[in-house]
Amino acid sequence: MENIYPIYDQMMTREDKETLLGQRGVMVWFTGLSGSGKSTVAMGVERELHRRGILCRILDGDNIRAGINNNLGFSDEDRRENIRRIAEIGKLFVQTGIVTLACFVSPTNEIRQMAKEIIGEEDFKEVFVSTPIEECERRDVKGLYARARRGEVKNFTGISAPFEAPEHPDLSIDTSQLSLEESVNEVLRLVLPTIRQS
Repeated sequence: MENIYPIYDQMMTREDKETLLGQRGVMVWFTGLSGSGKSTVAMGVERELHRRGILCRILDGDNIRAGINNNLGFSDEDRRENIRRIAEIGKLFVQTGIVTLACFVSPTNEIRQMAKEIIGEEDFKEVFVSTPIEECERRDVKGLYARARRGEVKNFTGISAPFEAPEHPDLSIDTSQLSLEESVNEVLRLVLPTIRQS
């Protein structure tokens, strides 16, 4: 790109940031249907990491779409751009040494792979919140499934748009079978060994 001159080589390094924080940055990418429990589990993980003195940040789909991505809809192209921007933002957090919890439906293997490639495979942990659609619909706290079934919400994942289950997630949890505490503990078992606190 013309007239773009990145200065990465002049900035303090990721290692500098991680040494300062006494932790290693990592991306925990929660994927699953709306209502599966992604954000609820992530908030539980955030509280537990905070209790252990680990700096953590949640990136949540609704929050991001209300702010930086408020110009995007739900077409295939917009969904891809939504995830691309999130991955680029997430990469900045991870490279600053922050444990980052991303909660996004991210419905296809292709866009999740794109996110992993942007962030870096060694920094990316994929958690599939595999709660069945029947349970997600039963919860339906936002009323979205009912509206989608009436045709009022277009391109709604699981109803009028497909969801591809991850092929090789680092962890799969079903919040209809596990309590919140059990779900959080499963994620902590995955994540804590990678953080390398000093």
